[in-house]
Amino acid sequence: MDSDKLKDNIPQNDISSEEKAKLAKKYSKTHQILSLVSSVIFFAVLIILIFTGLSKEIESIALGYTSNKYFALLIFLGIIGVFESIINFPLNFYAGFILEHKYNLSNQTLIKYFTERLKGFVLGLVIGIPVLFAFYYILSTFGENWWLILGIFMFVISVILGRLAPTLIMPLFYKFKPIENENIKNRILELCKKTGVKIQGIFTFDMSKNTKKANAAFTGMGKSRRIILGDTLMNNFSESEIETVFAHEVGHYTKRHILKMTAVSTLMTFAGLFITARLYEGSLEYFGFTSVSEIAALPLLFLYLSLYGLITTPISNIQSRKYEWEADTFALQTTKDKSAFISAMEKLADQNLADKTPNRIIEYLFHSHPSLEKRIQFAKDFPV
Repeated sequence: MDSDKLKDNIPQNDISSEEKAKLAKKYSKTHQILSLVSSVIFFAVLIILIFTGLSKEIESIALGYTSNKYFALLIFLGIIGVFESIINFPLNFYAGFILEHKYNLSNQTLIKYFTERLKGFVLGLVIGIPVLFAFYYILSTFGENWWLILGIFMFVISVILGRLAPTLIMPLFYKFKPIENENIKNRILELCKKTGVKIQGIFTFDMSKNTKKANAAFTGMGKSRRIILGDTLMNNFSESEIETVFAHEVGHYTKRHILKMTAVSTLMTFAGLFITARLYEGSLEYFGFTSVSEIAALPLLFLYLSLYGLITTPISNIQSRKYEWEADTFALQTTKDKSAFISAMEKLADQNLADKTPNRIIEYLFHSHPSLEKRIQFAKDFPV
């Protein structure tokens, strides 16, 4: 049996575990290829803009409409954004809609797919335009220290968004409500009492409106901290499995993983901005640009920043995987229920069509979580 069977929306329960593993690898590999192609296109666009002089031509077009540098910047990025979106649309549509339906993982209609994309686009404009203007103001105003001021600004923005995301941003896309199942609620409250955890809320959300996949997360900062569980998880997992998934998220909370990751991310951001600022300023003349705030030169800055992000992604993933191991350990120590942990991992792999045994190099470079096979074996060997 191959993936063609899933085109007919045949339930995945009808597929043997061996066939499901093959499909999971094929699904994962397809996503990796699409992601790689999308990245290649992104870098290719930046390189073409920089090396062909196209960036200067687009800047001239933008300045032909307005003498205001901020509005010219919007026009400049808008032209490039439209061009790149047209190129990437087939890839994005295939990855986000066709592929998910092909493997029977999506609940979205075509209208819902574009509605969600439109909401995300509008939200991106509402948040992104003021941030873009602030970025350009900093670049134009603070001379050689622009990278330092920009780093501080980005840190402040990340904290604000971290506080607002659970209460203002995420509800734009999902409906959140307190957990209603009394048995599960009592088990969770007992676990919180046992571990001394105090959070602002435990919520379930309508993840099923878009996907059949299951997930849970610890989100928010300060008074907006909360643990959220997808309804796909609540409806398809046993009480013990939900408890162990919840315990994993509590592990992230008790170990202060969000705070630690924010601290490391901030340090890496400042380091990245410093390095890219030196490269940017040192190579402007070589590429025919005159100042750091020249609109046509910005693709060069974005190229350096993107390369830095690409190089440092494995470092961030190493930290993330370490914290996942710590959260798994906490869940096993707290619940003392190895069987529930293992069955929860098996169900997550099955429901999300996850590749339990990814290529080691791919896992090291791109995965923020350890492979499910390793996590399951870890639980089997864990002394409780």
